[in-house]
Amino acid sequence: MDTNAYIESGILELYVAGQLSEKENQEVYELLQQYPELLQEVLEIEAAVVKLTAAVSPHSINFESFRGKLKDTDNKVVDMRPKKPNWISYTGWAASILLAGGLLWTLNNKTKLEEQLQTADIENQYLETQIEDARNNLANTKDLLDAIRDKDILAVPLGGQGDFANSYAKVYWNKADNTIYLDAVGLPNAPEGKVWQVWSLTLNPLTPTSLGTIEDFNTDENKIFTIANANESQAFGITLEPAGGSESPTMEQLYTLGVVPTAP
Repeated sequence: MDTNAYIESGILELYVAGQLSEKENQEVYELLQQYPELLQEVLEIEAAVVKLTAAVSPHSINFESFRGKLKDTDNKVVDMRPKKPNWISYTGWAASILLAGGLLWTLNNKTKLEEQLQTADIENQYLETQIEDARNNLANTKDLLDAIRDKDILAVPLGGQGDFANSYAKVYWNKADNTIYLDAVGLPNAPEGKVWQVWSLTLNPLTPTSLGTIEDFNTDENKIFTIANANESQAFGITLEPAGGSESPTMEQLYTLGVVPTAP
């Protein structure tokens, strides 16, 4: 674009004076965003208009001189008809307001765009986290399935006891690495202030050994937990205990119990 020819066309003066149509104003505004030299020319036109407006303001009139001229009229009739308003004094300010409004509109759009980009970036980061979590969960599930499907794993069903006959669980015991995998999907969520506690038992005499509490039971999705067990367990049980666990099982809160099968 030949910006010099555009400046010489006089359209920028009409833009500052507010004499263009809405469509033409929009076209000029878009060009101002693209060509800094056009914007500079508009600013210079506005500065000239403002100076001209100040030059014709009431403060610049010499009233003493004006009074003297009145005395020299010899009672001649003075024309008191109102003069046509000086449009320059209005259009200069109107053009300044229009330009300021355009710049404010641009800044607001820029801010909104930055906020949208920031929101999109946060959403992308959240999505990436979800994908990574899904990959980790898939890998953990595969490892778990491989573990419980091992031919040397020992499966111990835990049946419901007493008033909790509908409860159930299952222990997969890998003696080679002293690990049990507890599938506790058959237990309800622990009430507030309570926690599930897992026990390793020897039967003669009956001796319970705590394998720990399941603190994240209520929030865990698959209800399968990996627990270390180096004991010579003959049975496993699960009780509902106060938060923090108990030194010995509360038998009235024994939900499930299962005996380790012996070799024939």
